[in-house]
Amino acid sequence: MANLYRRYGVHLSVVGNRAFLFELQLGLRVRTSHYQHVLAMAFAVKEINENLHLLPNVTLGFHIRDSFMNERETYRATIQLLSAKNRFIPNYKCDFQNNLIAVVGGADAKTSLYIATVLSIYHIPQLAYSSTSLMNETFSGLSIYRMVPNEAQQYKGILQLILHFRRMLKRKKYNLFHQPLWQLHGFLRSISFNNSAGVTISFDTSGEVTTGFDIMNWLAFPNRSFFKVKIGEVHLEAPADQMLTINEERITWNSWFNKTQPLSVCSESCHPGSRKQMIEGEQFCCYDCKQCPEGKISNQKNLDDCTQCRQDHYPNVGQNQCIPKDVAFLSYEEPLGITLVTFVFSFSFITLLVLGIFIKHHSTPIAKANNRNLTYCLLICLLLCFLCALLFIGQPQLVSCLLQQVIFAMAFSVAISCVLAKTAMVVLAFLSIQPGSSLKNWVGKRMGNSIMTFCSFFQAVLCFAWLAISPPFPDVDMHSEAEAIVLECNVGSVTMFYCVLGYMGFLAIVSFVVAFFARKLPDSFNEAKFITFSLLVFCSVWISFVPTYLSIKGKSMVAMEIFSILASSAGLLGCIFAPKCYIILLRPELNNREHLRRRKE
Repeated sequence: MANLYRRYGVHLSVVGNRAFLFELQLGLRVRTSHYQHVLAMAFAVKEINENLHLLPNVTLGFHIRDSFMNERETYRATIQLLSAKNRFIPNYKCDFQNNLIAVVGGADAKTSLYIATVLSIYHIPQLAYSSTSLMNETFSGLSIYRMVPNEAQQYKGILQLILHFRRMLKRKKYNLFHQPLWQLHGFLRSISFNNSAGVTISFDTSGEVTTGFDIMNWLAFPNRSFFKVKIGEVHLEAPADQMLTINEERITWNSWFNKTQPLSVCSESCHPGSRKQMIEGEQFCCYDCKQCPEGKISNQKNLDDCTQCRQDHYPNVGQNQCIPKDVAFLSYEEPLGITLVTFVFSFSFITLLVLGIFIKHHSTPIAKANNRNLTYCLLICLLLCFLCALLFIGQPQLVSCLLQQVIFAMAFSVAISCVLAKTAMVVLAFLSIQPGSSLKNWVGKRMGNSIMTFCSFFQAVLCFAWLAISPPFPDVDMHSEAEAIVLECNVGSVTMFYCVLGYMGFLAIVSFVVAFFARKLPDSFNEAKFITFSLLVFCSVWISFVPTYLSIKGKSMVAMEIFSILASSAGLLGCIFAPKCYIILLRPELNNREHLRRRKE
């Protein structure tokens, strides 16, 4: 050992019978690369031994061993230290042995780990003076005290420094574990003293020295020399907002930076409303900024992905905030609702006026023609068709949703059945006057009423089945309008809804075909010509309605259905009854049997 001491210029001194040894394990690949560590050890022991106030009546000594950066040699040196003097016999001490109180670990993490695996058996503490990359998970339960702060603490300090210059990093401080210590560990855990530089030295519960960091500004000179200037400190025990203290006036920026703060990323920050998109083949800090997709937002800078707004919210213009949706439905107060209500009452008034005209002139030939009762029934059904449009306006309720479709379907079906019955009466009346015809017994009010009743009854069966299987109900539409929640009536069974519409369309087409072939019958029965025009308008409206209904949503869909109801009903009312009202009110001289007979001849 004397040769080893002389090699490093270090000597062991023992005073009295209280000598203590420190073991310094060096991982030296090139022996001179860590020579300063040897000198520091010798200097520290010399300072302690010469200071009578630190350890009175105690003299420290030390061994310095080379690990050769080799696992086997490290284990050998450690076990030899624990063996009898000058003999390699583990766990055997039969002669004079100095008291080994601690080991100063190696210059790297591996060397400290190799030493710790042996020392932990005897609960001998190890002081790691240089292994900053030690991981607590690896050394859990081993008797190691770190004399330098954890690298994670340095990261925290660097993070505070970067945040000071408006930079952002992702945080990850690390689970810390602590195992019970033995003998000297209790003393080391509670130790606290000031070194010769005036810095307080103590260990935390994880066996790590509690200290801060100096922030140094490296100055480079043209002669390739460097000089360090302290510009601030990181106090790890201080609150987060007081952890960093820095004097920016003392900072000397490199001329490359043009006296401005350097950028630590190769891309500008992505502002709220956009997201980062990595560039293939580039570093993680290089990215493009892409606008958030429709319906998504980002409310922070540099987010990797945008978040979807809840169904009852929608993104604002900048796509950096979700705004609650308004509740929307076709109301009576809005301009569209007011306009539709005005048309409803206007057409209803006109229908009542026409009905009043026919009731007042019920005894005239034109009112009696083609079954007067069917005429009254048709006008009442058209009135219901106009009024049922009101059920589609306003906030949907269970009752309104049930009634709107049923009344709409039944009113229109009865109306079309009346039109079909009147058209069939025209054809039967013409055929019955042909020589040898046997249809005279079929012509009359009972025939028209039977046709109307039968056709309407079949639609009533469909409506009843609809209500029994899956009736309409109030529903909420979250997706039709981006900025509103639409309250609407769900039709329930879509199949039954289209069956009802399909049957109504079937009646209209049959009536149109019959009226088309009867349009050139003698003038006294020429009501079929006006029915043809009315059914042409009716079919055109509803044929246009179906594809439009399927392509729109929300309030527009409701408004489209109301428009189709009003337009088709107005077509029947205008084309069938406008010519008759003209004769009754403005040309009463034409409203007599003689005129009808002359037109026939």
